[in-house]
Amino acid sequence: MQSQNKFFDDLAKVVNGAAGTVAGMAREGADGARERAREWIGGLDFVSRDEFEVTRDMLTAAQAEIAALKARIDALDGAATQTKAAPKARAAKPKSPPAAG
Repeated sequence: MQSQNKFFDDLAKVVNGAAGTVAGMAREGADGARERAREWIGGLDFVSRDEFEVTRDMLTAAQAEIAALKARIDALDGAATQTKAAPKARAAKPKSPPAAG
C-alpha cells in the first residue's frame, strides 16, 4: 500500500508540474499575441479615443458655426431683397398730373 501512495504522490507532482508549465506557456503565448496585436494596430494609423473626442467636438462646433453663418446669410439676403423691392414699388406708383394753373 505504501508503494501505491508514493506512486500517486509522484503522479500528482508530475501532473501539477505539467499544469503549471502549460499555464505558463499559455500566459506567455497570450502576452506575445497581445504585444504583436499592439504593434500591428499601432502601425495602422488609428487614433486614440481622446483624439477622436477632440475632433468630434471640433466638428460639432464647426457645424454649429456654419449653421449660424447660413442663417446670417439668409437674413442678409432677405434684407437685400426687401431693399431692392422697395424702390421698385415706389417707382411703380403713378405720378399725379401736374397742377393746372
